[in-house]
Amino acid sequence: MAKYRGKKKVLEQVLVEGIAAEGKCIARVDEQVIFIEKVAPGDVVDVLITRKKPSFMEGTPVKFHSYSKDRVEPFCEHFGTCGGCKWQHIPYDIQLKYKHQQVVDNLQRIAKVELPEISPIMGSAKTQYYRNKLEYTFTNWKWLTQEEIETGDELDRRALGFHIPGRFDKILQIHNCYHQPDPSNAIRLATEKFCKENDIPFYDLVKKTGNVRNLIIRNSVKNEWMVIVQFALEDEKNSLLLEFLKTEFPQITSLQFVINDKPNETFHDLPVQVYSGKDFIMEEMEGIQFKVGPKSFYQTNAEQAYELYKVTRDFAGLTGDEIVYDLYTGTGTIANFVANSARQVVGIEYVEAAIEDAKVNSEINGLENTLFYAGDMKDILNDEFMAEHTRPDVIITDPPRAGMHQDVVDMLLKIEAKKIVYVSCNPATQARDIGWLDSKYKVTRVQPVDMFPQTHHVENVVLLELKV
Repeated sequence: MAKYRGKKKVLEQVLVEGIAAEGKCIARVDEQVIFIEKVAPGDVVDVLITRKKPSFMEGTPVKFHSYSKDRVEPFCEHFGTCGGCKWQHIPYDIQLKYKHQQVVDNLQRIAKVELPEISPIMGSAKTQYYRNKLEYTFTNWKWLTQEEIETGDELDRRALGFHIPGRFDKILQIHNCYHQPDPSNAIRLATEKFCKENDIPFYDLVKKTGNVRNLIIRNSVKNEWMVIVQFALEDEKNSLLLEFLKTEFPQITSLQFVINDKPNETFHDLPVQVYSGKDFIMEEMEGIQFKVGPKSFYQTNAEQAYELYKVTRDFAGLTGDEIVYDLYTGTGTIANFVANSARQVVGIEYVEAAIEDAKVNSEINGLENTLFYAGDMKDILNDEFMAEHTRPDVIITDPPRAGMHQDVVDMLLKIEAKKIVYVSCNPATQARDIGWLDSKYKVTRVQPVDMFPQTHHVENVVLLELKV
């Protein structure tokens, strides 16, 4: 049954059936598919249709008639407004079930290749406080919750928090975040309070005025802490805030700042200045040290990344005599992690600064059997490159969400390494690429790994072996 709210259609008493792509749930009414946000399988809801296409509709719940027996109470007060942990209302064991099914569905429906039995998904030991990096944005015009609006009070609109999904100019003030361990929350709250008490102007994201713009907090398994404050202006109060953080939080081993007068918050093209401590923090896996600077990429769930890399190394089956190519190597984390088990590792990455980090990490660990090259993968990995380098026995590839370029896949088919270990943060594009590789490679092992509890994201590792 349907009714209308203004010009928009409301479908009544809709049973939510399951989980679909991007964390949305799926339902069917009159044989038409509906993708619904902020619900759980088993809920019965009235759905406001927000988008209508010939093959599907999208909607949001406006009334709950009954709740799923599998629902749990979200632990965070910001759930439903902050876009970070959209699955808090779903028990973790059921989250894992749907993530595992997501991997299965993509491999079966997109890759359409012969598959082995897919191993049970590896859950994360920590489902809260597992991240090692958070980025917060200052605003002088914060997003008001319904409860704040209903008070009718004149509120201080200065805040430090996360972007509202889909809104670059709206920031939700965060009181407590369950992503990063202490003292992360204390640092953020103290920073916001100090800036207010000392009249340091919060940045206006629309007018591009004000001073304090962004706060980045990073930590490592070695319990080292990096804090980066992004200012829009050179101002005497900048050092006032930095000195406060240095004094109030002696745990901070690297306190840095950026002056950014650009329209956006990205600072990879800007100098980062050290106020106190070192210009890096150190991570560690199995005794291998990784230097993490303010611009370095490092897996945000470090403890689960270790499990992911162990799976990758296991799939590679290294004996110490192999030539390994690590494609999309980033800062060389996987390359350096497996180097002691290989004769040589060759890492290739688009970002030149990341390659410099990879070289430093090899040097720190005394690894002399790694080579790193910077450039676009499809341009570097070509016939000339192969003519100058030993052909790999094993290729490890960990591409971005978009997957591998067709030219890269074609080159892999030409190289004919005995094994390809494909690590992916997007099982859909991974499945597409596996389909392309099917002419010469057979999938022999599959291991899903959950890196991000309370979200729909899932990593997957696939071993492909050259067909005889």
